[in-house]
Amino acid sequence: MNGTAATRGGAIAEWRGNFMLPVAAAFGYATSVIHIYGLGPYIQPVSETFGWSRTQVTAGVTIATLVQALMSVPVGLAVDRYGPRALGVAGVLLSVTAFACIGTATGSITNWYLLWLLMALATLPVQATIWTSAVASRFEASRGLAFAVTLCGASVAQALFPYLGARLIAAFGWQTAMAWQAGIWIAFAFPLIYLFFRGAHDKARDGSARVAASAGPVASGMTFAQGIRSTVYARLFLTCLMLTFGMVALSIHFVPVLTARGASATGAAGIASLIGLSSIVGRLGTGILIDRYPAKIVGGSVFILPALGAVVLLFSGATGFGPMLAAMFIGLTLGAEIDVIVYILTRYFGLRAFGALYGALLIALSLGTAIGPLVAARVFDVTGSYDLFLWGTVGLMLASSTALFSLPRAPEQV
Repeated sequence: MNGTAATRGGAIAEWRGNFMLPVAAAFGYATSVIHIYGLGPYIQPVSETFGWSRTQVTAGVTIATLVQALMSVPVGLAVDRYGPRALGVAGVLLSVTAFACIGTATGSITNWYLLWLLMALATLPVQATIWTSAVASRFEASRGLAFAVTLCGASVAQALFPYLGARLIAAFGWQTAMAWQAGIWIAFAFPLIYLFFRGAHDKARDGSARVAASAGPVASGMTFAQGIRSTVYARLFLTCLMLTFGMVALSIHFVPVLTARGASATGAAGIASLIGLSSIVGRLGTGILIDRYPAKIVGGSVFILPALGAVVLLFSGATGFGPMLAAMFIGLTLGAEIDVIVYILTRYFGLRAFGALYGALLIALSLGTAIGPLVAARVFDVTGSYDLFLWGTVGLMLASSTALFSLPRAPEQV
């Protein structure tokens, strides 16, 4: 009872002193995926404008995420050494500018890929490592919920960006819509990030370092070399790879899956927005649960839901309750995925080399994100249907759930 009361007291104190940090980090994290979750409504009009296949259009995401995979460990090391604030503030401006630039595509496939290479470089300073490392440095007793609030940024992105993009495309055409979407988002996100995003190891506004007593949890735990040799880490790596391969592709192609079956673009985007809304519930619910129950059990259970969602899509029509239910299943897991992985990483390995260890996991997350959407697009281009990809997603989700369930019990402290 006393331990529980102390934990609750610590959680309250953490939120009282830092309540705006996870909110600002959430806007930053949403910015980091504007090119991923915002792409769905643009796939069909870009394809029709330039006469490209969906594989060619989606290859842009592949380029961006492969570059992220190559650079994730160096970025993580930079966060561990210099702190997240400078990277995050600059990266937000760069990312939205690069997204607007994609709308200047000329119809040359080389130009298209170069624009996505620019997008890739611009998003390096807004990787999830930046936002979660700042939050982890200030939250310990309520770390699960703090991560959940931070990572709700992706939920907001999934709920808002497809619908906003579809509306802007209808009003202005897809090329101008990208500039409008970038401008609208930066007007909301940047002020919050600039004012409130500051980790325990970033400098205070007066230029002096935070004293240790107010800096949050001490950065203890495994070194990078110790962590990557662990079998627990290997299982987390495989989980990240399988999960994002299926989940991100399913999210990006959710609108095309429905339009391929006869749904209108705006109707499909409206249903797709349920993914983002449900992911908010999934994130907050998961954050509360993993502060109380083993994260591997919570995560392993939730990771089964997209398999059910894929099955529902396979046997339902383009509109109605079936796709809505599938969107909610997908969203609940989309809300839990990174939260669970990051939380497990901090509990098993500590904060000593968090940036570098999470950066290495981002290799798996980026590879899955890069390859999954491309495979989904290729399946459609070859077969004229997404069914084969949906069945593959069922298998991947079940395998990732099994990998989490197999983890040993987490140490009490690292």
